[in-house]
Amino acid sequence: MFRNESLDRRDCLKSLAGAATAAMTMNYVPCLASAEMAPEPTADSMILLWMAGGMAHTDTFDPKHYVPFSPGIETKRVLSTFPAIDTTVDSIKFTAGLEEIASVMDQGTLIRTFTCPVTEHITHAKHQYHWHTGYFPPLTVAAPHIGAVMARTLGPRHPDVPAFIDIAETFAESARETAGLRAFLTSGFLGAEYAPFFVPRAADAVRQLDSRVGARRDASRMRAFRELVKASPAGDYVSSHQQESMLRAIERAEQLMNSPVAKSFDLSLEPKATYDYYNTGPFGLGCLLARRLVEAGARFIEVHTPYKPFGYWDTHENGHATMVGLKKLIDRPVAQLIRDLRDRGLLNRTLVVLASEFSRDVIMEGKENKFSEGGVKVSATMTEEKHYGMHAHFADAGSVLMWGGGVKEGVAYGETQNEQPCKSIANPVEIEDLHATIYHAMGISPKQAYEIERRPFYVTRDGVGRPVQAVLQSMVSG
Repeated sequence: MFRNESLDRRDCLKSLAGAATAAMTMNYVPCLASAEMAPEPTADSMILLWMAGGMAHTDTFDPKHYVPFSPGIETKRVLSTFPAIDTTVDSIKFTAGLEEIASVMDQGTLIRTFTCPVTEHITHAKHQYHWHTGYFPPLTVAAPHIGAVMARTLGPRHPDVPAFIDIAETFAESARETAGLRAFLTSGFLGAEYAPFFVPRAADAVRQLDSRVGARRDASRMRAFRELVKASPAGDYVSSHQQESMLRAIERAEQLMNSPVAKSFDLSLEPKATYDYYNTGPFGLGCLLARRLVEAGARFIEVHTPYKPFGYWDTHENGHATMVGLKKLIDRPVAQLIRDLRDRGLLNRTLVVLASEFSRDVIMEGKENKFSEGGVKVSATMTEEKHYGMHAHFADAGSVLMWGGGVKEGVAYGETQNEQPCKSIANPVEIEDLHATIYHAMGISPKQAYEIERRPFYVTRDGVGRPVQAVLQSMVSG
């Protein structure tokens, strides 16, 4: 008998493990937990313009003393590598190269003091996950993206348009950090039907919806897929809710492919002059597609500049020269997006947010006299132009721009230091409060929660987020 028990041990452990998992998740459906009354929404849609990699605030929207390059200049003297320019608001300055966005500043709000947790290592994967979910990893559950939260809580605006659409993130250039990026671009425990509809290349978006095999074979494949999901052994170990959610996601994709609204994905329908004006690259065309999708009825859209280690906004080297190109990439399409939404009467109900996971400085993490970046010593002087720019991760201040959807116009909130390190010194805004502000505009309470593992999972960490009322317009009845 002892021998038989020993032989059966592996099967027993497998059964126990399966039973434990099933007990926690079988037939689990995320339930809306009690929350305070939801605010009246001032926005129906949101567009997140994501500057992946760490956008330096002092070289973009929060200029400090301009220090031009000269061989041998002290690194810690460098505050901004671009001169300041005027915006349409007398009290707000940007840096050179952002003239177009400066021309629409009177229609938006600038938060100068976004701060995020300072850990031993300020990393892209952790801080992008934190920005997009409101929670700092690791976690015991898969946290949903804020777009998935909106899709689940508010539902679609149009039955045929995916509620959550992600544009221009291909994962092709993120190399070793791909898994980290994929971790936050999901619906987490909410289920596959609230996951993002990925559009890697806006110029080719409409082709994603074209059948390559014909309607008959498409229908056959859909039937086969449904049978595969139902027959999957994963159903023995994970929630049936997840399987059902996956089936609903496929059904919605099929519905979109056969809907007249699919033409919203076709950028060739835009006038050539409009297309060319937006076309600074994949990000610019992503902004154009985002405008079309808001018109079609999308709820949440994210448009990425790609994340690439030591590329794009990850300006560890050749920072100034790289920023010149990045500004050309975003300046025209961002400004035109705001103008187009305004001219079409959509801006007042569309919240547009431009942000990055953290900022940058010339000194490691904004701490004076520490010249180490990723274990590599940073020289106390800049001898070559490739060293000129904001290269070190910085968590003590960052810029976030917001337009439309109930935010104030022509306002700057918060203050940063005018000397090194250029950190927040008045009205810091942490991610919980930034998210609470965004959710408030969309009509979601920061104490909104879903029940998971028999406990509430709040849309802002532990429900502590508080909207920054100073950047929100006062509600007008009627």
